[in-house]
Amino acid sequence: MEIFSVNHESPLPLHVQVENILRHLISESEYQNGKLFPNEVDIAKRLGISRNTVRQAINKLVYEQLLIRKKGVGTKVAKNNITTKLNKWSSFTLEMHEKGVAFKNYTIKAEWVLSDPEVSELFGISLHSKVLKLERLRGLDVGPIVHFVSYFHPRVGLTGEEDFSKPLYEMLERDYHTVVAISKEEICATIADEGLAGILHTKVGDPILLRKRKVCDPGDRLIEYNLGYYRADRFTYAIDIARG
Repeated sequence: MEIFSVNHESPLPLHVQVENILRHLISESEYQNGKLFPNEVDIAKRLGISRNTVRQAINKLVYEQLLIRKKGVGTKVAKNNITTKLNKWSSFTLEMHEKGVAFKNYTIKAEWVLSDPEVSELFGISLHSKVLKLERLRGLDVGPIVHFVSYFHPRVGLTGEEDFSKPLYEMLERDYHTVVAISKEEICATIADEGLAGILHTKVGDPILLRKRKVCDPGDRLIEYNLGYYRADRFTYAIDIARG
């Protein structure tokens, strides 16, 4: 298998490269159906690295609840999980399609802007570097529900001329070989200022659900910083949590 190799000359740490290999294996049907992963010793020998490096990578995926490791049995893919820390996570487009909801794009605007201090720090780039900013106002026939503001790391290679009405993460993987693996989210309550009230067709001071999403690749490198401003009267964010 071509994917089952590491680049010892790469600046990407070996344990991260092994994580990427294991994430690829997780998605394969044979492992989804219960086949045991190769053991640490076999992986280490095949890659020409230490067993501790392999263990570090496996520990990370066990922590993310993507793998289950049982002593004396082996390591298997956790059932009903995908390669994110959320039980059900995808682009807004796919989420709505899966629910059978006919949403619409009210506005889509992509432009190059100079990075502010927050974006510069998150991306690890110089202040006032050029980054692509994408704004999308989306909702139903009755009116807008959410205003998305996304910033993309320059390494992705977006031009701003893409068709952003299509599922975003499918496009990133297909056209830019950028695989989305993890979403790190913060959710808080805020209120609509004059600008947001005008965009979301609500009143100044009305409650707004603010979701900050940091989308990373399998190497835990930030791809997208997304701010989602949801009308609290038209959107509910539900999370299922199983008792540990």
